[in-house]
Amino acid sequence: MDEKDFYRILGVSRDASVDEIKKAYRKLAHQYHPDKHAGDKEKEDRFKLINEAYETLKDPQKRANYDRFGYAGSGAGFGGGAPGGFGADFQDIFGEVFSDFFGGGGRRRPGPERGADLRFDLEIGFDEAAFGTEKTVKVERTVACSVCSGSGAKPGTHPVTCSTCGGAGQVRFQQGFFSIARTCPACQGQGSVIKDPCAPCRGSGKTRSVTPLTVKIPGGVDTGSRLRLAGEGEYGDRNGPSGDLYIFITVRPHQIFRREKDDVVCEVPISFSQAALGAEIEVPTIEGPARLKVPAGTQSGKVFRLPGRGIASVHTGRRGDEQVVIKLETPTKLNKKQKDLLREFAEISGEDTTPLRKNFFSKVKEIFE
Repeated sequence: MDEKDFYRILGVSRDASVDEIKKAYRKLAHQYHPDKHAGDKEKEDRFKLINEAYETLKDPQKRANYDRFGYAGSGAGFGGGAPGGFGADFQDIFGEVFSDFFGGGGRRRPGPERGADLRFDLEIGFDEAAFGTEKTVKVERTVACSVCSGSGAKPGTHPVTCSTCGGAGQVRFQQGFFSIARTCPACQGQGSVIKDPCAPCRGSGKTRSVTPLTVKIPGGVDTGSRLRLAGEGEYGDRNGPSGDLYIFITVRPHQIFRREKDDVVCEVPISFSQAALGAEIEVPTIEGPARLKVPAGTQSGKVFRLPGRGIASVHTGRRGDEQVVIKLETPTKLNKKQKDLLREFAEISGEDTTPLRKNFFSKVKEIFE
């Protein structure tokens, strides 16, 4: 048989401690385990060699013989305990290294599990979003069975210990030198079975219910806002806690107002004479009408701010402003006298010399010359 360097195989120095050897072995055993490389003969042989090296170097007497006489005099490959030449404590290390493969020792049963979260889409009006409101919503969800209080057993009876797994929730069987744990097929991992199931829930401990819930919506929410109602989601398995209910808000558009962050925007039409001569007009706000002074010469598109007439921030409580956007309304039906007066006004004012028109046509001339 060819000489084998067990220190090189495990990647440790010749003066490595037992703990260092054990640590190196765990890492390599996890890397080359046959269950991770099914059908790979090279990886399987490497795994056997790693175990052979560990079996020799972990034992002080075998290690001393190996250091003195080499592979031929170490007794490697014959120090069995476990099938295939693996040492007696291999399964202890196996259980520690590969617990994620086989359920962590076979004595762990499933505990209570938290229920799923639920989503409910709620549409509210613009004013309701601005000032807050209270809504009643009906949510279909699973709840604890009122007859058996979530146990799943018929009233007056109780679940009994599973005879297949003895209450462990898992059964074990031997496969070669591996001891493998699987979820108990009789109790589905719960460790107990229900002999007399509750009739309304059929032993599940849960029933479907449409539950009316009162939702308090704070002022300042907007489309996309999300409210969380803790514990109002689906009921958990095995008497686990319920999930949460999330209310997703959609705000209906308003006929007059629109929202920009915490500001409210409102377009207000005024007449030509009001814009030219100035006027005091009444404008709508989310709290009712307000007075606004429009100075003479106001142009269409001019924005006036009404401080504190917007929406209160849902985070800070600070209110935004209302932006009043002036829209100049051009009359579409004029009588003869109105037309004559406007023509006279145009002649007197010399419209071609007004600042805006003069500046605009000067720029057009520069572009096309």
